Amino acid sequence: MNRIISCAIGCLLVASGVSHAQVYPSKPIRMLVAVPPGGPADTLARLVSPHLSTALVQTVVIDNRPGANGGIAYETTARAVPDGYTFVLVAAGVAINPSLYRKVSYHPIKDFAPITLGITVPNILVVHPSLPVKSVQELVAAVKARQGGFTFASAGNGTSGHLALELFRLTSGTSFVHVPYKGGGPALQETVAGQVQALFSIALAATPQIKAGRVRALAITSAQRSPVAPELPTVAESGYPGFEVIGWFGWLAPAGTPKVIVDRLNKELVKSLAIPEVKDRLLSLATVPVGDKPEDFARFIRSEYEKWGKVIKAAKIEIE
Repeated sequence: MNRIISCAIGCLLVASGVSHAQVYPSKPIRMLVAVPPGGPADTLARLVSPHLSTALVQTVVIDNRPGANGGIAYETTARAVPDGYTFVLVAAGVAINPSLYRKVSYHPIKDFAPITLGITVPNILVVHPSLPVKSVQELVAAVKARQGGFTFASAGNGTSGHLALELFRLTSGTSFVHVPYKGGGPALQETVAGQVQALFSIALAATPQIKAGRVRALAITSAQRSPVAPELPTVAESGYPGFEVIGWFGWLAPAGTPKVIVDRLNKELVKSLAIPEVKDRLLSLATVPVGDKPEDFARFIRSEYEKWGKVIKAAKIEIE
């Protein structure tokens, strides 16, 4: 009898999924964006939304919800009805925040249904031109020679650049002074001015300064050489295998969203990312379009959550 009941429930769930697929979407869809208007993430949302609206024959409304390092948008999505009418464009912080902050009101794995990874954003390791170093290995030697007196800037505590610094510290066995700023712009400006000596900067911001000769690029933080700067070696190939630090943005739905709906959103978002003008625009912003399967994105989020949890614990980073 129990087996018959289980089969009946299974059939109802399958039928429910088919029903969702047939009627979805029947009203406008809300895409939360965890950052303010402007910047790569917001641009990504606004590039794909027209194509998504056309494909789904419904308006996709962009709803910017910045604050708490993305936490406001993440919590709103995690608590939303899992019916496909609310999903969120997240940043890497969604997987990092639980290890950084004492109180986070969502879980990056349990509370979401991954849709697809949208873009990755590499960092570039740059130094002031006055430093006589032209490789990562020469930089490490220079840092060690100064016995803790070397300075690295970052865009602020807990940012991608700061985490890159801490991973670099742990990987290279170096000791240096971390100087956090209130944003990537001030950190880069102070590096250009020679107030600090090195910085892991997002590629979009660093590239003009590199071309102008105001900073020297040593390596990129992606796992493989990037189309953003194909001439640059990776930190990993510069003597530190496994070193990888990338910013990224992707889409999540609330946990429990029917698979047929997740798959539909995945299909249309991946198609949008492959449109030539969308792809070219994203590359011009020094970002790399991806578009993968939900299960691949789920594995990626878990790996980011576990990796940065270990780094943050080892570096004893905590933000109130």
